[in-house]
Amino acid sequence: MTDETERMLRAAGLDPDQVRRIIENALAEDLGPDGLDVTSAATIPATQTGTADVVARADGVVAGLAVAAAVFELAAGGSGIGRTVEVSLVAHDGERVARGDVLATVYGPTRVLLTAERTALNLLCRMSGVATHTRAWADALAGSKAMVLDTRKTTPGLRALEKYAVRAGGGTNKRMGLHDVAMVKDNHKFAAGGVAAAYRRVREAFPEVPVQVEVDTLAEAVEAVEAGARFLLLDNMPPALLAEVVAAVGDRAELEATGGLTLADAAAVGATGVDFLSVGALTHSSPILDIALDLRTE
Repeated sequence: MTDETERMLRAAGLDPDQVRRIIENALAEDLGPDGLDVTSAATIPATQTGTADVVARADGVVAGLAVAAAVFELAAGGSGIGRTVEVSLVAHDGERVARGDVLATVYGPTRVLLTAERTALNLLCRMSGVATHTRAWADALAGSKAMVLDTRKTTPGLRALEKYAVRAGGGTNKRMGLHDVAMVKDNHKFAAGGVAAAYRRVREAFPEVPVQVEVDTLAEAVEAVEAGARFLLLDNMPPALLAEVVAAVGDRAELEATGGLTLADAAAVGATGVDFLSVGALTHSSPILDIALDLRTE
């Protein structure tokens, strides 16, 4: 991929080497052991060049344009044709786009454009769908201090891309994995003998790792804070109970509403005074944003 594409990926908080691996695996899935797009190889001369537009087929929020550019560039590098592609981005990640908007233009060997098309669109449509869904939650929370968070309920292998799409849509990332934040949930509390005991064990074993504690009742919330917890997950609590916990805990801990949240209830939950709403659906249930590649007539 080009230096400029790598720069854009880094600016988005993405590791170009990780993105490269994701794309190479996706292309290999399409091209098989011989690395061949049989339809394009049979119908399009290797010397033919073309221009194609990446076009929104629906209104939404775009995310992943640099990733899509990297797909075309990497496909060109592995095509054996010996020529590169040129990708010009028209839109910017995080922007609202409308049906019919041109998001990017790609010029290069026609075989490469069509070989890379589906992989580029699979990633771009997926990421833009996540960004679009996230923006709806962010808009619903406007006027409150609450922010929408993602979870680990991501597509295996695509977590970094999906979490970036959440950021592009106006959301906030929670932990990346099991390694960077300790999250004491119901099963941990059960196994450890209670919320306070579980919290203390994590803090003793990993003193530098942030700890978050899931609680189900007002009493558990108070117990967790008194044990030292500074971030609570308020699990499946109705707005009235969330407001009680906010009043009882005050500014002693950051508070996250989680479990069973719906977009229709987002404003009411945000109005309780919690700091965050965590929504697994941002990444596990977002529909794609329909985006297509239209080859121009030269």
